[in-house]
Amino acid sequence: MKKRVYAILLAAVMTVVSLTACSGKNETEKAVKSTAEETNTQEDTSGEGMLPATTKVVLNEVAHSIFYAPMYVAIEEGYFAEEGIDLELVTGFGADKTMTAVISGSADIGFMGSEASIYTYNEGANDYVVNFAQLTQRAGNFLVARENMTDFKWEDLKGKDVLGGRKGGMPEMVFEYILKQNNIDPQKDVKIDQSIDFGSTAAAFSGGQGDFSVEFEPSATALEKEKDGYVVASLGTDSGYVPYTAFSAKKSYIKDNPEVIQGFTNALQKGMDYVQSHKPDEIASVIEPQFKETDLDTITTIVTRYYEQDTWKEDLVFEKESFELLQDILEEAGELTKRAPYEDLVTVEFAQTASK
Repeated sequence: MKKRVYAILLAAVMTVVSLTACSGKNETEKAVKSTAEETNTQEDTSGEGMLPATTKVVLNEVAHSIFYAPMYVAIEEGYFAEEGIDLELVTGFGADKTMTAVISGSADIGFMGSEASIYTYNEGANDYVVNFAQLTQRAGNFLVARENMTDFKWEDLKGKDVLGGRKGGMPEMVFEYILKQNNIDPQKDVKIDQSIDFGSTAAAFSGGQGDFSVEFEPSATALEKEKDGYVVASLGTDSGYVPYTAFSAKKSYIKDNPEVIQGFTNALQKGMDYVQSHKPDEIASVIEPQFKETDLDTITTIVTRYYEQDTWKEDLVFEKESFELLQDILEEAGELTKRAPYEDLVTVEFAQTASK
């Protein structure tokens, strides 16, 4: 039993990074001037002249997760370098922290849940953040049961204890959205335990708490490997297409650096194309250097799970319908004071150009 709990705890530590991607609304710092673009021109020592200039771009990702595989494919395959971008990847460990990094200018581009841009816009930021490329189109968490319920139905949750997410976070909001779509009242029909730190739910479930648990990877797979739980539903599949994560930058940065944003988006699209045209085991092998603490078999299992639920878009275009669905979910969860205009917070020109 100790061995099992240890294994789940280890997976939970790895999952904390992924779970922070879905932190709810937090106050962010007001806009300050963005950092100056750093351009580095290298000499060609072969005597054939100068190599193309490379532009330093700091990308702050909300979490480091296999859920975001196309981005890591683009890094490992050198697609950013091909576009003249010297990419520095920083993990923010939370949407609020990633947003603050972008607003303050310590990061040029942010990668996080799009709800963060809505919150910041509604708080009155002048140089607000604009989404220019959508990466994932499904939620990335799964419902884990104590038994292998091959005929699971959402109504099976009625009267049960579920280890859920923190109020205001995207995992919990999407979970409750699914419950409501299945005529289940989250406050009356199900007992959702929100007292456990999100990174500790898998260990708590392994230790006997709850009838079900909402888990990200790699915790869901770890629970199955230890035979402490079984994935019975994908929130990504049952919630429908939701713009879970997107790339964004301050509107001033986009205006001043359109060529950088285009090159960045081009590199991402190449990563998306690779994912669409290769098998899960090939994708897993490419991104393995990004996840040194996870064995290749587990990476492959997780990539396969996300691959089969159509997690990644074929292009990076952030459609208006998806943006409005996101705001519907925020409203139903009581997290939205007013709706934000799609035309202000989303630009599609770079993604459309990259997909041609």
